[in-house]
Amino acid sequence: MKLGWDIRNGLNRNLTSWKSAEDPSPGEFSFAIDRGIFPQFYLKKGTRKIFRSGSYDLQILNGTSVRPNVFFKPKFISTPEEAYSEFDPNNEFSIVVLSYTGTIGFFIWDDKSLVWFDIRTHPGETCENYDSCGPNAICTSYTSQPCSCLTGFVPKAPEDSNMLVSSHGCIRKHPLNCPQNEGFLRMTGIKIPDTVHFNICSNMNLDDCQKECLKNCSCTAYSTGDSSGGENGNCLLWYEDLFDLQRHDSFNRLTFHVRVTAEDIGIISKKRLMMVTIPVSVTFPMLIGTLYLVWRKKLYSKEATNQFSDSNKIGEGGFGPVYKGQIATGQNIAVKRLSLNSKQGLTEFKNEVSLISKLQHRNLVRLLGCCIHGEERMLIYEYMPNKSLHNYIYDCTTRKELTWMRRFYIIIGIARGLLYLHRDSRLRIIHRDLKASNILLDSEMNPKISDFGIARAFGEEQLSAKTTRVIGTHGYMAPEYVTNGLYSMKSDVFSFGVLLLEIVSGRRNRDFYHPDHNLNLLGHAWKIWSEGKACHLIDELMEESFNRVEVERCIQVGLLCVQRCPEDRPTMSSVVLMLDSANMVLPHPKQPAGFYGERSMYDTEDPVEKRPTSDVTVTVLEGR
Repeated sequence: MKLGWDIRNGLNRNLTSWKSAEDPSPGEFSFAIDRGIFPQFYLKKGTRKIFRSGSYDLQILNGTSVRPNVFFKPKFISTPEEAYSEFDPNNEFSIVVLSYTGTIGFFIWDDKSLVWFDIRTHPGETCENYDSCGPNAICTSYTSQPCSCLTGFVPKAPEDSNMLVSSHGCIRKHPLNCPQNEGFLRMTGIKIPDTVHFNICSNMNLDDCQKECLKNCSCTAYSTGDSSGGENGNCLLWYEDLFDLQRHDSFNRLTFHVRVTAEDIGIISKKRLMMVTIPVSVTFPMLIGTLYLVWRKKLYSKEATNQFSDSNKIGEGGFGPVYKGQIATGQNIAVKRLSLNSKQGLTEFKNEVSLISKLQHRNLVRLLGCCIHGEERMLIYEYMPNKSLHNYIYDCTTRKELTWMRRFYIIIGIARGLLYLHRDSRLRIIHRDLKASNILLDSEMNPKISDFGIARAFGEEQLSAKTTRVIGTHGYMAPEYVTNGLYSMKSDVFSFGVLLLEIVSGRRNRDFYHPDHNLNLLGHAWKIWSEGKACHLIDELMEESFNRVEVERCIQVGLLCVQRCPEDRPTMSSVVLMLDSANMVLPHPKQPAGFYGERSMYDTEDPVEKRPTSDVTVTVLEGR
């Protein structure tokens, strides 16, 4: 399987998305190799860059974590006659899919489960979005504050002084004094910048490359372009601003050198001295204390929220009330304040901070800071102007604003966020409380998964765990979790399935009522789907111009997710593929949990105590 150019014949092997799930005419997304002096893949929406693969350094594409693995061996060929990438599969069946929603996925066929297994999707996390932090800034994966200026640079816009969100980029703090009193900052573990203002020189080692850059006062950075350090290799030279820099643990092969002034060189030396002791001495209490001091100085939560005024209160959850605030730069924030009556405490607080600070994805809410002072516990998040999905799908007035296309993109976004938690993040995270009120919506109605207070991290090989303290929300909890305290990725899949069916129907699983039977929403959905009447589940308030086949496909995916046995439920990688691929044949769902005679178990909000039949510790079920 080849993607790229055969220059001799003018053949360009590229991918173009469908227009929609049912319309195979050319869509707006493309995935192709750019034939510049330094070929690399670009995912584009029209002419706008969405994702960049980075260069090939003889083993991996520098801007991705795709490398030789048990599934396939990526190769990149660049000669005067050809420029292409080839994926040699170790599996007999593999495909690369560009979805009409704008993601590129690599899939292999699993003979045991009879489904396509998603092994990599781009763009995934926030930093994979093209130039997400602006020029001369770097996006660091898996941090709560991803954007930062390169050393020697400061934010271009005053409102970006804290670099908490994607910015307008950075400018030099001190002008270059070419060619005197200048040096280079060596960086590793990054995706080298885009080749916007760029040149390449052949047959140069690292020292010669540096000298070549120093000859030109417009040269801002250089690299050898491979991991060898460079004996007579390529010398890559950048001029003017640097675009689309990303730092990631897996990008550890290339070295990159940024031009800085004498003042900046002094700053760098001090920073290196400071960084020697911090990693071995920081403990969690010290981390919390540091965060508290930083935010107490810059944020002043009381002032930001007008003394926690009721007029600034925007919601309340299991942790406590949430207030809208604004910091000195004008940025809006959300401050979650632990209530004294909350069933959650310091354990859940620390759990949320320790987990979400390591996560970064466009479909996860971003933690900006936290505070512990006396009895006060506060979490500071990016502000979501459209509040939660709960405010939309259960209200007859606001539900009308949710067209099918909006609902579908919300479903896709939640699925991708959950896939990231289960497979693509540094930790394998089980959320355990996925529900409508924990899905926040930004200004463009993009969904963000929130509330990681009871989430759990799994080891790389761990598949499930058991607890004697079952905490969650009735109507969303998987049956094996409710009855036996067992939770896994498949229990999150169950919660996702419930949420999907609620989004399609505009009805709540827990409060569902039908005059003809005593089934909950899951049972009702399976019943009418089995009768060939799945369209009867569609929200009557939804506009008429929707793709009926696409909606019914979503219903079938939802039913696959809520099957009683965890082994029967698909993984989130399969769910994303099923939602994105209109022609994929879906399995027939089995009867869901809560079909007959189980409604009282799942649909009450009162805490119940369940005593297992065997000699084990009593499990306390706590509703949220």
